[in-house]
Amino acid sequence: MKKKIAVIFGDGIGPEVTQQSINILDAVAKTFSHEFEYTYCLMGADAIDKTGNPLPDETIETCLNSDAVLFGAIGHPKYDNDPAAKVRPEQGLLKLRKTLQLYANIRPVTTYPSLQHLSPLKSKNLEGVDFVIFRELTGGIYFGKKETNEEQTQASDDCVYTRSEIERISHLAFQYAQQRRKKLTLVDKANVLETSRLWRKVVQELAGQYNDVAVDYMFVDNAAMQIIINPKQFDVILTENMFGDIISDESSVIAGSLGLLPSASVGNGVALFEPIHGSYPQAAGKDIANPLGSVLSAAMLLDHFNLKAEAALVREAVDWTLKHNFVTKDIDPVNFYLTSTIGELICEYVSNKVPGEEHESDMELRRSTII
Repeated sequence: MKKKIAVIFGDGIGPEVTQQSINILDAVAKTFSHEFEYTYCLMGADAIDKTGNPLPDETIETCLNSDAVLFGAIGHPKYDNDPAAKVRPEQGLLKLRKTLQLYANIRPVTTYPSLQHLSPLKSKNLEGVDFVIFRELTGGIYFGKKETNEEQTQASDDCVYTRSEIERISHLAFQYAQQRRKKLTLVDKANVLETSRLWRKVVQELAGQYNDVAVDYMFVDNAAMQIIINPKQFDVILTENMFGDIISDESSVIAGSLGLLPSASVGNGVALFEPIHGSYPQAAGKDIANPLGSVLSAAMLLDHFNLKAEAALVREAVDWTLKHNFVTKDIDPVNFYLTSTIGELICEYVSNKVPGEEHESDMELRRSTII
């Protein structure tokens, strides 16, 4: 199989973690006789610095002509700390989602037994946690009309949704639930918001087309609490843009590290794959960032290409590194391995070159220890 992949490194740790995913995709290609062709593009603060535009036209064109997009992260303190900035890195990502019609963000949340001690939840609440969040991505308050009065004393952000926007992601979520445990939870605020009442009305109407899926409804404040006290109750969570943004980041702590969770953004054309973490500029260039969120996003990319065995092998390799305590600094701040080392280990696993016990001394040399 031959596929074209647009690569957007972005800002902060984006280049470091994404490079590990590229290395692993290359290992997959060699092992399974595929060919992945990469084209590198600019977006975010890096693009602003080099072109003055957070999303250059060349990047859009490349993405539209690719089979998938592999993305790192965007954001920089000089923009994050300047609310008056007119041009911002996030504008590039929002525009790209809109241009590529990426209306559904899919975020799986799973737990790893070897990392349960890192989660703020009790171990008994972590067993069997496996759910997916479907977040609407191109509507709602993030894309609504924004106004501030001349005196800078009043501001507003409109939250607007149409029936068609709700229907298209709801169909995806229902179909996904049919392939899993056949349960869907709509998270909204229908007791207060008109947009949420429309969401609930549309989902209730669509539920009749999916009689094998059990549907329940939960206000977002209760959902935020339930994700902490009983996360195993969820299978597929469907929600609007801002609520999805918040509860998916909340859900990331269940796994033990924000650096572990991947995501896919899909729609009418080219799909985009990215870890859910931010650009973490404090760690940029230090080779200490966790690449697993990006690597697991690459596994989702392989799934998108219908390369199921290849994706399963990458996930198996990730499980192997965690089980054997080959982890980055966010997981073990004392005895940890570098970003590049974790990437190398996964490449070796994919290439059927897993280090055996006879190489334990070599592995120790690859460990970074704080004394």
